[in-house]
Amino acid sequence: MSDLDNEEREILEAFESGSLKPSDNAKEIQTRHQAYAEAMLRKDARINIRISSRDLRGIQKRALAEGIPYQTLIASVLHKYVEGRLREAAD
Repeated sequence: MSDLDNEEREILEAFESGSLKPSDNAKEIQTRHQAYAEAMLRKDARINIRISSRDLRGIQKRALAEGIPYQTLIASVLHKYVEGRLREAAD
């Protein structure tokens, strides 16, 4: 628990004490995310792409920070783009 910041410790303590309550639309969110996960896990096609080693290192760093394999991160980004849920950040 020493790697947690103050906010994370508060959340963990609230969870462990049972004082956290699900949001009104928790079931809807869970169902939607489960559908996303199932779609992401159903891998029935293979592609090969060439990208710069710099971009690959950046993707791998981000995936490591998220705690997921970099291929999963790439698949997730592509899926979000196809679904129209990936937006360019305003500068």
